[in-house]
Amino acid sequence: MLRTSERLLSLLSLLQARRDWPGALLAERLDISPRTVRRDVDRLRELGYPIAAIKGPDGGYRLGAGSELPPLLFDDEQVIAISVALQTATSNAAGIEEGAVRALGTIRQVLPSRLRHRIDTLEVTAIRRPSIRPEARVGNDVLITLSAAIHARETLRFGYASAGSATDEQPRSVEPHHLITWDGRWYLVGWDLDRHAWRTYRADRITPRIPNGRHFEPRGIPGGDVSTFVAATFRGADPTGGVDWPCRGEVILDLPAADVSTHVPDGIVEAAGPGRCRLIQGSWSWAALAASIGRFDTDIEVVGPPELADAFARLARRYARAGGPAAP
Repeated sequence: MLRTSERLLSLLSLLQARRDWPGALLAERLDISPRTVRRDVDRLRELGYPIAAIKGPDGGYRLGAGSELPPLLFDDEQVIAISVALQTATSNAAGIEEGAVRALGTIRQVLPSRLRHRIDTLEVTAIRRPSIRPEARVGNDVLITLSAAIHARETLRFGYASAGSATDEQPRSVEPHHLITWDGRWYLVGWDLDRHAWRTYRADRITPRIPNGRHFEPRGIPGGDVSTFVAATFRGADPTGGVDWPCRGEVILDLPAADVSTHVPDGIVEAAGPGRCRLIQGSWSWAALAASIGRFDTDIEVVGPPELADAFARLARRYARAGGPAAP
């Protein structure tokens, strides 16, 4: 005996397959009683599906116009979650923006009017973080190939293009563990069998080779989970020691917080009085952190730690030497 949700899906599919359905025939096809058919039809009507009763000796049902697409049985919370996820996907995952927009439109068409109205009133503005780097689009076939290998726990063989050259590919043999998005790009996280180390690979540089290799048993990822590992990797930190930058400092800048925050995607910016702000930011070295803060071209007050102040002093001497003899 089918569960109620499965039975409702089957009933909707049958109603879409032909124009009119006698009640007795529906009961026979679903292996339920005519009384259960009537109850299930009432449930679908409560969800907003336009099902009309057909008069006649046998009686029957007809699914109203506008319900030709595959049925969807979502409650209100699921509809809202899907709507938000698809709208925000346009800014969070490179290469699937158009598909997300079309998927949202498809789902909207098959929803009952009550739920359709709810998602029409839910408008989420997904803002892509400004970036000076070019788009890195990945074909759906590559994403599917990587995902399938992860699911099957099969070793991946692929060519990996070097930075700045799409033709200079190096062979890789990797145990794939996770497919992730980071800052609008797709990455594969896996164990490199030749280098005997965990690596992250940009998916737009991957050219899969067929067939896949042997099966493997998943390894424990450093840091305990992929989020910790990836965040630490991109910040130059030890994945087993946390996700924070190895160097983090605090300064006061003579600039409004609004002017600084748009250029600090992973730092903390707070107002510190009229025309001033407090910036807490991290980097992989103290010199890199000082140089990054120096780009704001304003007066800087170092709050701490002392290592950051020392880095500013070293850079000041280095820049002075680079500038050559002082002009008379």
